[in-house]
Amino acid sequence: MERFRRLGDKAIRRIGYGLLATVVMCGCGNKYQYIPKDIEPVEVEIVRFDSAQLAVRPDSVEVDIQQLYADYEEFMPMFVEGILRIPTEDTAYLCEMYAQFLTDTVMGFAQTNALAQEKFANVDSLQEALNMGFSRLHYLFPDWEIPMTVYLFVSGFNSSVVYNENLMGVGVDMYLGSDYPYYNQLVYNYQKHTMRKECVVGDLLNMYIAYNVPFTSKQNRLLEQMIFRGKQMFLLSELLPDEPEWEVIGYTKEQWQWCERYERAIWNRIMSKKDLFKTESMLLNSYMNDGPFTSEISQESPGRLGLWVGWRIVESYMRNNESVTIQQLISEGDAQKILEQSFYKP
Repeated sequence: MERFRRLGDKAIRRIGYGLLATVVMCGCGNKYQYIPKDIEPVEVEIVRFDSAQLAVRPDSVEVDIQQLYADYEEFMPMFVEGILRIPTEDTAYLCEMYAQFLTDTVMGFAQTNALAQEKFANVDSLQEALNMGFSRLHYLFPDWEIPMTVYLFVSGFNSSVVYNENLMGVGVDMYLGSDYPYYNQLVYNYQKHTMRKECVVGDLLNMYIAYNVPFTSKQNRLLEQMIFRGKQMFLLSELLPDEPEWEVIGYTKEQWQWCERYERAIWNRIMSKKDLFKTESMLLNSYMNDGPFTSEISQESPGRLGLWVGWRIVESYMRNNESVTIQQLISEGDAQKILEQSFYKP
């Protein structure tokens, strides 16, 4: 069985007809600089596995689970082994745990399941945003295989976004709002901001990009990590042209404004400590991984400042090299070249 990656059909189904408009190169900040507004659309199917899995009756779990295997023969084994982490051959244990998953009120599963169905009762806006994001992605990289099916599921607080080469899935119970009280038992406060329905599409696209744009540099300095992640963020922002930049990166507006206010000081501190050329894992984790703040900079800063600065460098590189396409940017493996030709100087 293929292993899920946590955060398609080769024949792309298209709706209607698409007009490939001429791209007009505009000034910086225009999200339609590289992708025209009118492109050939791609339709991604949303499958409501969540509704089916919650329709299982506690007094007939084994029968209903077998029906799920029959109705969702591709997704159900992956859900059981990859998300619930239960061996498919252990039917008795699966039934026992599934019954608890349906009825438990101590861990909040029953309440969470009900709220997930309420919050995601209408997925029209989610469908529209997914279609737009993957249409724009397909325009830029037509050879990439688009996952044409996205399964919504309830994970028991196990997974937010999962992906393999054929399909994607969203654990809707992980996107019930930053103020959902049961999250207090699961995550730190700084993580709650991204546990909103509005973050689903960005998380799906971000995971897909990460899968298709692997880290290949022979060096693993902070510079390579920053430029690598910065390129991914630049691409993601082009796929979400209507999203504010702070939403694209997963910051609050206040965190983004803090970064802009202290951008020069952030860069000067990185350069004065010569952190760009260091490879220590603790330092890389401090700059690149999620956290309440970036310890190498300031306890008042948001986490992942290395990602933010890397994105700013890549933006400056593309602004100062207008002939470079996104495809060329993604394939460019020389982080030093991108830094030097970005003329980044906040």
